[in-house]
Amino acid sequence: MIRPILAFYVSLLCLFLGTFERVAKGQQEPPRPQGVDFEYRKFQGLLSFLRTRNAQQYAIASPKGIDEAAYVKIGGIEQWITIRGEDREGPVLLFLHGGPGDVTTPWSFMYFAPWQKQFTVVQWDERGAGRTLRKNGPGIAPTIKVDRMVQDGIELTEYLRKHLGKEKIVIVGHSFGSLLAARMARARPELFYAYVGTGQVVDTEENETCRYEAVLTEAKTTGDARAIEELGRVGRPPYESGEGGGVLHKWANRFEGADQFLYGTIGLALVAPGYSMQDINASADGQMLSGERLWPEIKAETPNEVGLEFAIPFFVFQGEEDFTTSTALAQQYADSVKAPRKEFVVIKSSGHFAVFMRSNEFLQELVVRVRPLALAKE
Repeated sequence: MIRPILAFYVSLLCLFLGTFERVAKGQQEPPRPQGVDFEYRKFQGLLSFLRTRNAQQYAIASPKGIDEAAYVKIGGIEQWITIRGEDREGPVLLFLHGGPGDVTTPWSFMYFAPWQKQFTVVQWDERGAGRTLRKNGPGIAPTIKVDRMVQDGIELTEYLRKHLGKEKIVIVGHSFGSLLAARMARARPELFYAYVGTGQVVDTEENETCRYEAVLTEAKTTGDARAIEELGRVGRPPYESGEGGGVLHKWANRFEGADQFLYGTIGLALVAPGYSMQDINASADGQMLSGERLWPEIKAETPNEVGLEFAIPFFVFQGEEDFTTSTALAQQYADSVKAPRKEFVVIKSSGHFAVFMRSNEFLQELVVRVRPLALAKE
């Protein structure tokens, strides 16, 4: 995340070089209008410049490439998808974002650019999230349910098969998306070459206990007195109020390095080609609404609901130190799964957001372990 933030400030510096040059030559700065509106418009001009630059830098230039972004009728409503790849004849990978409601489309352009050389990458703003929520409004709240979203995902997959001329696709689910992806793969295995979960959701209640122990152990190992004190004060889950969960979440993010990553995604969203402040607000609105509607279902999740038998190759690529969805618990789950082929892969020096924070390593595992399954059938 250092590179995009650095690039942002370098761009700011470049804008002021003209001013520095005039001062050096003894020239006076021309008078400027003052006020918040002027400063906001000036900042918007900078963002526009950076979005244009990024659109050029991350453009799909290959003559065999595909770059589409549109609303598609899924589950009776218009839902937002993007399809990007350097070779539309290659394998298709459908990425399901986490959250719930935490869309990746506004800020992932940089991370998925290398992936698009190996796969046609599809992203989807799920029901109640991002641009899908903006299009349909909060009136769809009663329909935001896990089973409905699983069916949405299956309908989307059917659309992609027809639209892109593919027999099957690869599905990758992150965090909450792993829950949806696993159910999709179990319900309609004939649609998929393989299932890949990361930040794997397994057993929500047990996960809270496992992550507390892992975070407390990390605090003691690193000698972080403040973390030890706060974790000791709220004690082990379950919690009667939101304070305990908030403390646990804070230190899980801190020890994973997720804080810096998540702040950086806001910066990337501001300069993403084709996106705006409205999309950032829609993302926040979607997380709130989706959390309210889906958490009562998610908190009762167990391995039986996620699934213990798969008719397709099953992979979990998990961050080595995932303090959000326990790595140890994900390993136990993978060990218990029955599938024609299964692998549990640890992404070193990473946590819950390994798919992004170690994006290149994650892609390499996909290319070595998963892509050949699709190529063999293409």
